[in-house]
Amino acid sequence: MRPTQTTDAQLQRWRDRRQQVGIRIRELRVSQGLSQEALGLEAGLGRNMIIGIEWGRRSIAYERLWDIADVLGVDLADLFTLPSDSSPSPPPRKGRVRSKPPAGSSDAPGG
Repeated sequence: MRPTQTTDAQLQRWRDRRQQVGIRIRELRVSQGLSQEALGLEAGLGRNMIIGIEWGRRSIAYERLWDIADVLGVDLADLFTLPSDSSPSPPPRKGRVRSKPPAGSSDAPGG
């Protein structure tokens, strides 16, 4: 099958597989107390690339998978083990949450 003949079902399978590998990498990274930045630095990748991989949004070369496995101290096959949850949902976001100012207060500077 030529790349231009890829079916929607195939594209979805690829997305699901990228997401499963990404979730597994995140599980292993978090279990070892590594930040995304630390994993990226040791594996020769940028933090944004690690984020994209963990969210299943970025494809990655085989060689980089070996680099990540080496940093995590696991066999390459361990990256393909289904995540503990085994669902292909993305990792939970833990970004900053803006709090609303109390009713009646002004959030403008000095006031």
